[in-house]
Order: sequence, then structure tokens, then C-alpha cells
Amino acid sequence: MPYPSSMVEPMRKELTRLGVDELTTPDEVDAAFDAAQEGSLLLVINSVCGCAAGSARPAVARALKAEPTPDRAVTVFAGQDLEATDHVRETYLPGIPPSSPFMALFREGQPVYVVERKHIEGREAISIAEDLVGAFEAYCTDEALPSDAPNRPDLGPSPNTDGPSSTFQSIR
Repeated sequence: MPYPSSMVEPMRKELTRLGVDELTTPDEVDAAFDAAQEGSLLLVINSVCGCAAGSARPAVARALKAEPTPDRAVTVFAGQDLEATDHVRETYLPGIPPSSPFMALFREGQPVYVVERKHIEGREAISIAEDLVGAFEAYCTDEALPSDAPNRPDLGPSPNTDGPSSTFQSIR
């Protein structure tokens, strides 16, 4: 059962006021990804989780003020846009365990950089934003990819590994 709309509306607006497009149906998800086969797309899976989403949304806001930025930014809301969220996970993020909040940067329709919940929890928005900006600098240009382009935040030698680990590997 989805969260009540009145509960999530302020959290939705944190992203939509930045120009992040909301996707609420599987058809909207497919249309956004079809349009992003060339260029870059930032996907944000929004969430009510206070311990992580409270840093994730401000991090996205800060990162989108930098240059370069993705050609388009979109969001689905876990816990509310149930079908759209399931569809984006199953179709465009295979092999990556579901988590929310979550961010993925796509280049030419392929995921190249992911920020899972474990990369968000316990971190300040400014640090998460710096990670995103680094990914934008590597992937959101027409230049060739640098050989050291990141594919996820570097949390040092002992990141939180509770739960399933991701099988994501960048296409670089």
C-alpha cells in the first residue's frame, strides 16, 4: 500500500522544484529512458526514509547547481509510485539490489554510476553532492571517458556492507 500523498508531497517538491521530472507510471519511465538513449540522465529514487533521504535530496539539489550536469534528471518515488519504481528497477537497473533513496547516472541509456542507500546513510549532503559532481564531470560531457571514471562513491576500505551487495559494473 502506498504512502499517503499528503505525506510525500513535500519530499516530491524538494526535487521537482529543481526541474527534476517526476515519473509516476511505467510508460513515463520508458518514455524518459527512450529519450535518453543519447546523452545523460540522472535517475533519483526518492524515499521517505529520514536517515538517508534527508541527505540525498539536498545532495541532488547541490550537485545540479554544478557544471556540467546531466541532460535530464528524473525521479520516481519508492513507497508511492509503486509500479513506476518496480519498472525502473527491473528494466533499467537489473542486478542492482533495490534500495531507496538511490541515484543512478546513465550515459547513452546505460547505467554508469550508482549511489545506493549504503553510500548515503550517515553521510552529509555536501559529500554526496561532491560524489555526484565528480560523476557528472566524468560522464556528462561529449569527451571520451577518463580511464579512472568512478562507478560509485568511494567510501574507503570498509563501507557498510550489510544486506545484498550490488553486482553493478560500469560500462566504461
